[in-house]
Order: sequence, then C-alpha cells, then structure tokens
Amino acid sequence: MKKSIYLSFVILLLLGSCAGVKQATTYHSSQFSDQQEALILSGDGRQPMRIFKITDRSDSLLLRSQSEPVTVDASDTVLVRLVDRMFATMRDSLSMGVGIAAPQVGILKNIIWVQRLDKEDFPFEAYLNPEIIYYSGLKQDCREGCLSIPDRMDTTKTRSYAIEVTYDKLDQKHYREKVEGFTAVIFQHEIDHLQGILYLDHLTEEVEQAK
Repeated sequence: MKKSIYLSFVILLLLGSCAGVKQATTYHSSQFSDQQEALILSGDGRQPMRIFKITDRSDSLLLRSQSEPVTVDASDTVLVRLVDRMFATMRDSLSMGVGIAAPQVGILKNIIWVQRLDKEDFPFEAYLNPEIIYYSGLKQDCREGCLSIPDRMDTTKTRSYAIEVTYDKLDQKHYREKVEGFTAVIFQHEIDHLQGILYLDHLTEEVEQAK
C-alpha cells in the first residue's frame, strides 16, 4: 500500500513537472495584440506570410496606417518569429524583394528588412524602430516597385541620394549610420511603409511640383 502511494506521488510530480515545461514554452508577447500574435504564430519562422496589397480594400486601409514602435527583446519569441517570417516572405520565390516592412504582412510595427547592396555579399539585415534623421538635398532618379503594388514599376525623382538613419537590432544595441545610393532608396521606401506612405505618393508629389 505504501509503495503504491509512493508511486502515485512520483507520477504526480512528473506530471506537474511536464505541465510546468509546457507552460514555459507557451508563446506570448504583451506588445502584440491577440490578432497579431495569432497571425505571426500561424506558421514557423521559415514560412512566408501573405503580402498585403493595395488591390484589396481592407489590405489597403492597413497599408495606409501608422505603425508602432517595438520593444527590442530577443527573448520575445513572437517578435523573433515575426522577424524570421518577414525574411521568409521577402525571399519567397513568389516575391524575391530587396526589402519588406511589417505592415506589408499585416503587422503595424516598426520593423523592416533591407538588402544591403552597399556591403560585401549584399546581406539582408533586419532593423527595428528605424528612423531617418537626415535627408540630403541631392536627389536621385530610381526605378521602384513594391511587393504590395503588383505588376507596376515607376521612376521616382524625390529620393535623397544620402540619408542618416538610426535603428535598433535584436542584439539590443542602438545604431546610427549614413547610407547612400540605391540602398538609401530601399531604406526610404521601407520606412515610408511604417508611416502609411507608398512610393506612388512620391509620383503624385512630383506631378504637383511640376505644375
């Protein structure tokens, strides 16, 4: 009888321990809404997300909305999953972009990916809370397209040749650097997305200036 009670006690301890492990690995982040969290966790880090496009009314409304800053925390599994899935989306065979912003996958948070064409081997890098603090007066003509604007490319003339940008990374450090050329255009394009701005707006601005 005593042996049976002892075995029951051990089993209960093991079950409690397993339950504790399961609870510890539950994904949750206080900086994402339940809806955002469900969308982010609907696939693993290698699975692309759906691209939001201006051809869909509800998508377009979200793309025109202002994004929010994120708290940089490498232990936030939801945040890390979002960053990973944004990369997978950008590099998906159906997309193959050189940059992406979180609103383009339906998440209004200040996160972008940029291909650094100004660095050796052209690496892709993720930036959190990016902000442009300086725009050069010198402009450049640039052929632009957008994952959220299907089947269209245009030449913009309002992009600054050089910018100075600040941003955070998942290493929880804050950075500031100067970027030039086409990479500066990618930064400007993606950071515009965080403010609900599309490159088409720059074409409208050019038309107004020409009048």
